[in-house]
Amino acid sequence: MSENPRSVRHRSGTGTRAVTLPLALATAAAALAYGAAPGTAAPAGHRTAAAPLAVPPAAAPAASAAPAWATATADGFASVDALGQNGTYGGRDGAIVTVRTQAELERYATAAEPYVIVVAGAITMNPVGKEIKVASDKTIVGSGTSGHIVGGGFFLGQGVHNVIIRNLTIRDAYQGIWNDKDHDFDAVQMDGAHHVWIDHNDLRNMADGLIDVRKDSTYVTVSWNEMSHNNKTFGIGWTENVLTDITIHHNWIRETEQRNPSTDNCAHAHLYNNFLEDTPGTDITSSYGNYSRGGTRMVLENSYFQGFRDPVIKDATATVVQRGNVFSGTSGRNESGGTAFDPRTYYAYTPDAAANVPSLLKSGAGPRGSIGTTAAAGTVEAAATTLTVAKDGTGQYTTVQAAVNAVPANNPSRVLISVKPGTYRETVQVPSNKPHITVQGTGGSRKDTVIVFNNAAGTPKPDGSGTYGTSGSATVTVQADDFQARNLTIANDFDERANQSLAGHQAVALRTAADKILLDGVIVEGDQDTLLLDTAAKERLGRVKVTNSYVVGNVDFIFGRATALIDRSVITLKKRWDGSSAGYVTAPSTAAGRNGILIANSTVNGDVADRTFHLGRPWHAGGDASLDPQTTVRDTYLSAAVRTAPWTDMSGFSWKDDRFAEYRNTGPGAGSASTDRPHLTDAQATAQTVNTWLGDWTPTAS
Repeated sequence: MSENPRSVRHRSGTGTRAVTLPLALATAAAALAYGAAPGTAAPAGHRTAAAPLAVPPAAAPAASAAPAWATATADGFASVDALGQNGTYGGRDGAIVTVRTQAELERYATAAEPYVIVVAGAITMNPVGKEIKVASDKTIVGSGTSGHIVGGGFFLGQGVHNVIIRNLTIRDAYQGIWNDKDHDFDAVQMDGAHHVWIDHNDLRNMADGLIDVRKDSTYVTVSWNEMSHNNKTFGIGWTENVLTDITIHHNWIRETEQRNPSTDNCAHAHLYNNFLEDTPGTDITSSYGNYSRGGTRMVLENSYFQGFRDPVIKDATATVVQRGNVFSGTSGRNESGGTAFDPRTYYAYTPDAAANVPSLLKSGAGPRGSIGTTAAAGTVEAAATTLTVAKDGTGQYTTVQAAVNAVPANNPSRVLISVKPGTYRETVQVPSNKPHITVQGTGGSRKDTVIVFNNAAGTPKPDGSGTYGTSGSATVTVQADDFQARNLTIANDFDERANQSLAGHQAVALRTAADKILLDGVIVEGDQDTLLLDTAAKERLGRVKVTNSYVVGNVDFIFGRATALIDRSVITLKKRWDGSSAGYVTAPSTAAGRNGILIANSTVNGDVADRTFHLGRPWHAGGDASLDPQTTVRDTYLSAAVRTAPWTDMSGFSWKDDRFAEYRNTGPGAGSASTDRPHLTDAQATAQTVNTWLGDWTPTAS
């Protein structure tokens, strides 16, 4: 990256995934030890990892027990026998089917028969705001963290019962009007339904409510969900009858304004172990927390309220019994009074200590990778496709790019490109319409399989159409979501000494411009601008996790606008082409309101002079003053190479106007807090952790 602002071009967009019927799943794995990078010691926390092997052809499904997630039953009021229904178990008595399109989802969700419906991918609703009318006896569950309903949701009408909605992300029906009166687009709406369990979902950015439990819907449990970035969170009631029985527990409600929840005329409302968080300095401010309205009787216990205004309020006609709650930084009304009920009269439960609720929910709420992904009786799941690359011709392809080219457009499931040891001198482009690709070296060390090329920003293109530019210089460019790389080296070996006549020496090894990128056990090596962590467009989210890896370079060699977590890795500082020691580790270009670069539990070292490297500087790409670059370095060993004032300005922008901080670093390069070296407080550090940085995405190796 140069010292002057520059623009980076992108191609954006992801193609629609093809519809496939479920196929059989067969997997095999072998232990593969990662080797250390040249001249460095493996950092603490390095491990061996399973390497997927080629899988045999799918076989007919064997008779076996269905996985636990397909037979799971609700707790709380949804577990109570009433109205002719014995608890809530969804579609466990029906077939397990996998859907990837709106048409498939509607077909099974509206059917008369029971079904367990596995959503394996993102389904965009047409028209925007459509709510699929779910029939009784259904389980709708996301496959791992991949099941998304985009721009719409679900409707459960009068008399619909025994429905489970689990492990889904339901998002983005918002129409740009904050208190929208014209678009009743909810994530889940119930009008007169009963025995419903909403569990482990991520609900956000809808036009109206995230959950509406209306018109005497009852025997409902809402548990372990993350509800965020919305005006109206969760409304219950809107009837003169006092009939609704509802349990709301272990939900993380954050960055929401009202109805958190609002309970109107609930006969029994049991709220426990919820975390209501209003983060200061954001555009969304809470107007109130838990609200007991009308004839509601509420029991509120062992919940945690952080920063909320009016955390607990009640009407004169309603009751609230509080016990064991924690209020931190709250203000305004915090009310209780009257008598309510004993939840244990209806069901057993064991609340967690309120003090543990924030950490418990930050790590446990929302979709889980373990739900919805196990092969079951009566189903055949998609087998991973394996393509083998070998320079000596013993594989299907001799170049990595040829294997990428062979992946069908809009592939709906994982493709493993297995690369045998060797040096592959080529550039590799993974286009946006080829998601779910893993590129993995098969050698005993990540040094054994190397993808390398030597383009730089100033290198002329062979067709005479100009130079590559920084982003175009990348040896490997990834524009497809859900990409993974393991057990290999990606390098740019551009020779700066031999090319002093070229105008641009930025030479990218790896550029990512997509979401949900996992780099596990790799070496990314270059000099200037080694690792470009980008997004498909300024307004698009791009998240990257780098773990158990090495990143090597000297100038701005971890940079870009992505939300990036570098965990348990080694950042190796490298001398310049002329033998001098001077450089910058990070150059974030983060959009305002987003997380930038977090380096945690890692090591920063290298064979360079003491006090010669900055940890970072703010890159306002193209001179864009609206950006808010961010780098945090925490719980990391810093060698003496790190400057005592570790942050510096760039291209007229002061680092002090952006977001740069440290927390609990060690080593001779660490230092105490000062105006030139800001440290996070303990409270600030709780929002900048490995478990929270990437939001609703929990990376898992595939």
